[in-house]
Amino acid sequence: MNTQRYLLSVTLAATLGGLLFGYDTAVISGAIKSLKEYFELDAAGEGWAVSSALLGCVAGALPAGWISRVFGRKMGLALSALLFLVSALGSALAGSLNGFVVYRIIGGLGVGLASMIAPMYIAEVAPAERRGRLVSLYQLAIVTGIALVFFVNYFIALQGDDQWNRDWGWRWMLGSETLPAGLFLAFSFWIPESPRWLVAQGRHDKALEVLTRLNGPETARQVLAQIEQTLDSRLPKFRDLLAPAAWLALLVGMGLSALQQVTGINAIMYYAPKIFENFGAGRDAALLQNTLVGLVNLAFTFVAIKTIDQYGRKALLLVGGAGMVLGLGVVGLGLFLQNQGIWLLPFVLLYIASFAMSWGPVVWVLLSEIFDNHVRSLALSIAVFVQWAFNFLVSQTFPMLVDSPALNERFHGAFPFWLYGFMGLVALWFVWRRVPETKNKTLEEMQQIWKR
Repeated sequence: MNTQRYLLSVTLAATLGGLLFGYDTAVISGAIKSLKEYFELDAAGEGWAVSSALLGCVAGALPAGWISRVFGRKMGLALSALLFLVSALGSALAGSLNGFVVYRIIGGLGVGLASMIAPMYIAEVAPAERRGRLVSLYQLAIVTGIALVFFVNYFIALQGDDQWNRDWGWRWMLGSETLPAGLFLAFSFWIPESPRWLVAQGRHDKALEVLTRLNGPETARQVLAQIEQTLDSRLPKFRDLLAPAAWLALLVGMGLSALQQVTGINAIMYYAPKIFENFGAGRDAALLQNTLVGLVNLAFTFVAIKTIDQYGRKALLLVGGAGMVLGLGVVGLGLFLQNQGIWLLPFVLLYIASFAMSWGPVVWVLLSEIFDNHVRSLALSIAVFVQWAFNFLVSQTFPMLVDSPALNERFHGAFPFWLYGFMGLVALWFVWRRVPETKNKTLEEMQQIWKR
């Protein structure tokens, strides 16, 4: 197998963590209405059933840096795959809300681990000139998982009536995750260890062997020399993040993570059928429209993959962010004027398309490359922790905002969409003023960007 094909194979195997990330977090969208009826949940309980997994994501993100640093990137990915598998089986068989929540939190731990380790692993094995495109495949895997589970949910829902879906359909939806989880577990034992982790462990010969398979012998020796010059074998400590360059990079990473979430993407993803029903669609029509969300999300991720190494990270964030603000603004206006209908669907899709070509993949690329070698695992785990914390906040509060009598009396359902749109404007300012361009820079050259 030549180096290009081997690199792509390794990358695709690692992106299964992203596919399960998308699958696990989006599977609840098709099941939530039946779950709400089965467990007789109010708005707060509905938010808890959806967002409980995110507590696991938050809890899994913080130790992910330590796990990947001590046990290796490969072992961290294997552990996340095992957690996905346990969660899929347990949540499908749950007999109570508490049991369901426990297994969803276990799955969230797997998502938290994979969301930090998988993009970092891909960035560490990818050549500088292809890193943006290859790390973007991780986001492609996420949206593929989302689109796939939307179709799976729709197919399962068609197998019975409302009573069957309330009693059994949601169990099949959640249990369907066992197949991709098993595949990811198997592939996690096949991929090589990260060469940068191997150097940190003093295993230089093994690192050169992996780099040779990924880049060819001549480039491998050059990359190994760069890694050896910049990599500190000490375990990173929190005080290492207080150095000016490291602290500035961490602030930017945390800002990107928070803004990716408070612009509302997962409120749309998790509650899309509920949103479309509020637009006037029936249950089956809402699930069908949900599949359009998945397809648009998938299609426009290819735009990012095609253009991110050509036009750069910053340009995509600005263009995509503007499209997100426009889509949310029009949806909010339609609801405020009480003019709901199918005409709002294209503007929801505009928002999804804009996110898919920008803030979805580009944030993951930036998070995987802006931190220097020594503190990358620690800094990335903090940034991903922030991302999941804000994801939980948005997912827990969205149904409360939608069902709030006071807000509905004044805004007629427009408030959350306008709130997310305003945060989109904040995101545009942040990118314009605070985010540097990083395309075509090696991971070792990133340190110089922040020092300047």
